[in-house]
Amino acid sequence: MDTPSRRTTLTIALCFIVALIEGFDLQAAGTAAAGLRQTFALDPKMMGWVFSAGIIGLLPGAFFGGWIADRIGRKKILIVAVLLFGVFSLSTAYVGSFSSLLLVRFMTGLGLGAALPNLIALCAEAVGEQRRGTAISIMYAGVPLGGALAAVVAMLFPEHWQTTFIIGGLAPLLVVPLMMVLLPESSAFRQQQNSVNPTRTSTGQALFGEGRARVTLALWLSYFFTLTVMYMLLNWLPSLLLEQGFSKPQAGLVQMLFNIGGALGSLLGGLLLDRCNGIKVVLFVYTGLLAALGGVGLSVGIIPMATAGFAAGLFVMAAQLVLYALAPPSYPTSVRATGVGAAVAIGRLGSVAGPLAAGQILAAGAGTTGVLLATSPGLVIAALTIISVIARSAPLNVAMSKAKA
Repeated sequence: MDTPSRRTTLTIALCFIVALIEGFDLQAAGTAAAGLRQTFALDPKMMGWVFSAGIIGLLPGAFFGGWIADRIGRKKILIVAVLLFGVFSLSTAYVGSFSSLLLVRFMTGLGLGAALPNLIALCAEAVGEQRRGTAISIMYAGVPLGGALAAVVAMLFPEHWQTTFIIGGLAPLLVVPLMMVLLPESSAFRQQQNSVNPTRTSTGQALFGEGRARVTLALWLSYFFTLTVMYMLLNWLPSLLLEQGFSKPQAGLVQMLFNIGGALGSLLGGLLLDRCNGIKVVLFVYTGLLAALGGVGLSVGIIPMATAGFAAGLFVMAAQLVLYALAPPSYPTSVRATGVGAAVAIGRLGSVAGPLAAGQILAAGAGTTGVLLATSPGLVIAALTIISVIARSAPLNVAMSKAKA
């Protein structure tokens, strides 16, 4: 018998597996960079375009993946998204030219982008309000773990970079049949579709109608500035450490601890949000992140720096998970994936802006301290705007309940 608890367990388990594969494919190009550079004779500028092509694909993927899912279903779009990034990740192993490489990385990014808002929406709608943060945390913990697996595969097959993309392509294609058979469609979406007059709203109305303009803009600001810092650290942390005089092995150790902290932070953010006052959680997480960034800028020994790197990973991922948990309840079922997808897409703009801004600040001679100081105002804005979302969410939910009644 298909009980609610069984449906919930199946949904979270399958979404975790997809997130694991997503994390693997997100990190695949980075872990296979040396092989790609050699095979295609790429200079640093061309290599930058290979990375950027995937990130550029994430933006329209996240937005349109959410928008279409609100019309035809989360499950259908998630399956299409997984097929898309599976096929084009596999294709990466076999392309023969630089232009083909850019195309398959863009298409892979498109699929990866479309998957995330639907993973968040499915997990959020599979559980009650009290466990929403925990469900999203468990699912999203798959992303850093998948990234770690990509690094392991690259270490095991250093001479065969194609192996990473073959595994990253075959895994999603093998999971698709399981999803088709076992993954339940969101019950909230089904109920909304079966209502007498299922609502159809324009994108503008979905994001800004019925008093949602302030919440939408607040989410966008928080996502943008938080992911700016996260991707700046993911891309530049080793270089910043080398600039401060640390050796390559020491920089590698700090980067590893940053990722371990991220995996723990992905669980911590949602768990805290479900068990504690939301405003206190946001203040704790963003204060911790600012302190950790201060530690990265000021630490002189490897032990303080390793501690700061671990803390930076933990708090930046916890902050991201708080944002992912707060976006779904800000929108009604009929436009939820659109709202989450738009916020994720704005966050992806931050993921492009962060590394670029760090490069410009370093080029101007400001050094590590200058980069970290430049991020602080954005994090303060992110914290204040997400607190405004929490403060408004209770009266907004009451108003929506009255409107339905």
